[in-house]
Amino acid sequence: MQKISPSTVVDHLPHLAYDSVIFGFSGTQLKILIMEYHNTSVFALPGGFVQKNEHLNDAVRRGLKERTGLDNIHLEQFYTFGDADRNNAEPMRTILLNNGLAPEKYAWMLERFISVAYYALINYKDVVPQPDALSDSCRWYPVNALPPLMMDHTRIVEKALQTLRDNLDRKLARGNMLPPKFTMKELQQAYEAILDTKLLRTTFQRRMLSLNLLERHEKQFLGGAHKAPYLYSFKVEK
Repeated sequence: MQKISPSTVVDHLPHLAYDSVIFGFSGTQLKILIMEYHNTSVFALPGGFVQKNEHLNDAVRRGLKERTGLDNIHLEQFYTFGDADRNNAEPMRTILLNNGLAPEKYAWMLERFISVAYYALINYKDVVPQPDALSDSCRWYPVNALPPLMMDHTRIVEKALQTLRDNLDRKLARGNMLPPKFTMKELQQAYEAILDTKLLRTTFQRRMLSLNLLERHEKQFLGGAHKAPYLYSFKVEK
């Protein structure tokens, strides 16, 4: 969420927001970026509003760059959250009050918002998370150890994870979660973190090679030549 002012609603589409589930892989854990609002102990996904002269996708990319510093992130829109109970104003009222902002001057922020949700797969090591004007922190949390999230953000995370797991092969290939070249072991660790299950090494390797998604490169010499693992990359989709 960008820095706000009472006039912000004039420049933005009313009742429309976006929320982003930003996945990163630490090498052992699947993590997502979570923000903590100043003086509130309220945790939330990074999100924001859409300017009246702005494409929705451009608004989300702008917000992700502000939080991660990264450009050219592969985004996928996965669901629209518009249930009637999304008009719970108390979390936002708490955020405003504890940031010294009078709720009556920001009444538009207390109304019901329909949120378009996106997920992104990014390289965990490339990111220096940046909080917004109302937040104390923006940092990585393991997906299985999240703090309590405001409103329906836990449901948004669950839906994003379910969507990611469906057809994971293609989605991981399109994202930036892994480095440009990786070992088969690193790829398997990413799958295990996302699926939350252990996989048999030989079965996993056989399956991945059969999908024609990977390009094999020179070996990574870390020890004896006979033990050096091959490096792989995802083939570029035409």
